[in-house]
Amino acid sequence: MNLMHIDRAGMYCTLQDLGRYGFQQYGVPVNGPMDEWAHRAGNALVGNPEDAAVLECTLTGPALHFSQDTLIALTGADMRATVDGRALPRHRAVMVRRQAKIELQGAVSGTRAYLAVRGGFATDSVMGSRSTYVRGHFGGMQGRALQRGDRVPAFSRERGMPPLALERMLVSSGLNMVAAAALPEAAGHWVPLCEVDPASDVLTLRCIPGPHWHAFDAAARAAFTGQSWQITPQSDRMGYRLDGAALARPDLPEMISEATCFGTVQVPADGRPIVLMADRQSAGGYPKIAYVAAADLPLLAQAGPGAAVRFATLTQARAEKLWLQCEDRMQALCEAAQRALAPN
Repeated sequence: MNLMHIDRAGMYCTLQDLGRYGFQQYGVPVNGPMDEWAHRAGNALVGNPEDAAVLECTLTGPALHFSQDTLIALTGADMRATVDGRALPRHRAVMVRRQAKIELQGAVSGTRAYLAVRGGFATDSVMGSRSTYVRGHFGGMQGRALQRGDRVPAFSRERGMPPLALERMLVSSGLNMVAAAALPEAAGHWVPLCEVDPASDVLTLRCIPGPHWHAFDAAARAAFTGQSWQITPQSDRMGYRLDGAALARPDLPEMISEATCFGTVQVPADGRPIVLMADRQSAGGYPKIAYVAAADLPLLAQAGPGAAVRFATLTQARAEKLWLQCEDRMQALCEAAQRALAPN
């Protein structure tokens, strides 16, 4: 069995697949990656099913090595990764020799990096998922973030499978790392469709008005979209707390808790919104002013404490079209990666 040895843990590294579905009625969160786009892209690059478990690293990455030659891919935030001191290319499949030291440092852009390995990680499945839920103490590696000294199992190549061209190149080269050529079809595919202004320090998030949008008065709705909000240090995988001028709360009767989803924007009693994220609770009783469009959730996941965001409304139909366009781009990326990995 191939083992990933953790030599330095990093700030907050957990194993995540695409999530734990079918149990929210019992109060069990979905979990899964914060940046689903980077997670799926990493799996595509190493030829995995899109729901294979990968390593999600937050702000500061780990140092690690594998017990066998391993095909990996690094996506998401730039954490200045190296293999035995040489720069590890991002957004490409890389064959790394066993025992070679892989190091990720602090993020210089983005917040979360994703390390995918061919075959995926082989920890026990809990309720159909290998995703880590730290608050619930289950999934992933004993329900916690990785620690120094952990040995995380990864699936080895099945007997009889033909070797990849990169495997043969690694053997013949004598190097500790061999990277695949960059995918020409992948130009522009490493981030989802967005309308980010590179000259602006504020991230614009497109959102669909929520079920309580019209319960807020016109001034509160204008304040919600008219100001920038700052992500506070109290934000985590459960939700992003935003700081700004408080919104006047609507005069609603006592609310019954309702189902929530990734991207739900709730307004608690202090009038400052909370955007629910991957480890969100299954239900909530605060007014829901909006839902962040699925196409923009990966951008929000890569924004860290102190980042400024603002909201712009769009229609449900427009949000669905953006999501479908993102799926088309992901399919093109998967097909290009599959061709690049084909044995020859």
